[in-house]
Amino acid sequence: MNIGFIGTGNMGRILIESFIESGAIKPSFIYMTNRTLAKAATIKEQYSNLHLMETAEDVVKRSDIVFICVKPLDIHPLLKDLDDLLTPNKCIISITSPISVEQLESLVKCQVARAIPSITNRAFSGVSLLTYGKSCHKETQCAIEEIFEQVSNPVQIEDNVTRVASDIVSCGPAFFSFLLQQFVDSAVAETEITKDQAVLLASEMIVGMGKLLETEIYTLPTLQEKVCVKGGVTGKGIKVLENEIGDMFNKVFQVTHEKYYEDIEEVSVQFKTITHK
Repeated sequence: MNIGFIGTGNMGRILIESFIESGAIKPSFIYMTNRTLAKAATIKEQYSNLHLMETAEDVVKRSDIVFICVKPLDIHPLLKDLDDLLTPNKCIISITSPISVEQLESLVKCQVARAIPSITNRAFSGVSLLTYGKSCHKETQCAIEEIFEQVSNPVQIEDNVTRVASDIVSCGPAFFSFLLQQFVDSAVAETEITKDQAVLLASEMIVGMGKLLETEIYTLPTLQEKVCVKGGVTGKGIKVLENEIGDMFNKVFQVTHEKYYEDIEEVSVQFKTITHK
């Protein structure tokens, strides 16, 4: 089965590299292109057997499954241009959240799916979020899941939780790396520890915590209970966090959803559908 990629920006490249290095897809089965071909050419330099094509049309002609890794407002005109080539035996996979599988199915005759990956997939870990259109055959769904199982835990979601699931899975690493950096900076500012030391200790701590959760030795609540001795140092620190954080994460979800709905409205104009909040 040949796999195509239209767009090799950050996430497109992460998917290509992850699929190849995990063994999910052999480079010789991948066909890719990018608006700026030089950007895609750098990936070709890493994997010589990968096929670099000049146009999106060339990618679609040679691929069974095509990942659409372009900006939301670029998807509608791209699919209109490719319409004649997107036959029912092919499948497109959009990796952008504001466009639903139903909207994609209203535009093309081929099978449709949506996959929202995470940067954690680059380490063959974390979750990838999958949503299938009614047009997507069971055999195709199985093939998509087999690919993503090599780099993640694929989880099927419904459209109504797309944004919050994306916030947790896809945006979460950026949110928590920001918090971890603040944690490190404060440690350096308030004590004599060096930044290199603090970064090493914090990084190893977060990796170790992830492994604890992965093995299900502890859950998030029990992890706190085991570390937090009543009246001890950790308890004092937790008290500060409780007082300072407040509704911070509520506000995070509010602003991400606000932006999401703005994107949906812009996209809906192209698809001539009105999507209400």
